[in-house]
Amino acid sequence: MRGLKDKVALVTGAASGIGLAIAKRLAEEGMVVGVLDINAEAAAKAVAEIKAAGGKAEAGICDITHYDAVKAAVAEIESKIGPTWALVNNAGWDKPIPFLKTTPDFWQKVVSINYMGPLHMTHAVVQGMVQRGGGRVIFIASDAGRVGSSGEVVYSGTKGATIAFSKALAREVSRKNVTLNCLCPGPTNTPAMDAFVGTGEEGQKIRDAMVRGVPLGRIGEPTDYPGLVAFLASDDASFMTGQVISVSGGLTMHG
Repeated sequence: MRGLKDKVALVTGAASGIGLAIAKRLAEEGMVVGVLDINAEAAAKAVAEIKAAGGKAEAGICDITHYDAVKAAVAEIESKIGPTWALVNNAGWDKPIPFLKTTPDFWQKVVSINYMGPLHMTHAVVQGMVQRGGGRVIFIASDAGRVGSSGEVVYSGTKGATIAFSKALAREVSRKNVTLNCLCPGPTNTPAMDAFVGTGEEGQKIRDAMVRGVPLGRIGEPTDYPGLVAFLASDDASFMTGQVISVSGGLTMHG
């Protein structure tokens, strides 16, 4: 992709799953990657893998649910690798529970991670982008935020809110050459998916049902998404902002 070499990308939740795949791809494209994760050991392992493949990366420990911690983490990682060109808001969490069986404590956790976390990161990073006159923000949202998902009611709400937030902020900062776009994955084979559906016979039944609903006949893999993230971070996407793109094997088709 054009315009990525030696620029800095910060990726949250970058120590595993989709986030790790994104971090590795951006490093392959020549970017310097800040691997931000709450799991210090996993983040260090991810950085070691990127460096072993010839890429450039540094780890940063970050709890995205606390704004002061986010500001400190961003300042620390930028002091090591430079100002951020691309922010990938990837970190997220959920647990399948019917809404009427959930509690306010559960709502707060889902909202704190999936909505307030990206707001914290975006507020901390985009101020510098605006001052420098350019940058890219990519949200890993979800089709749950576009069409809803049974058993993920609060999560669906946070992803819908994230999509609306990205569109509104895109309008505010576009004249500063800062763009914001959303990528919406479908069901994906990640450790988070294992935790979500469970393992064993019951978990496999849920996976099989997911596959039956996807026209391309499979659920996603973490490597299905980083190419689009790289594109959105690149000069090739300089005239795109406020867009929402589903990558779901045809599970959802938006016109």
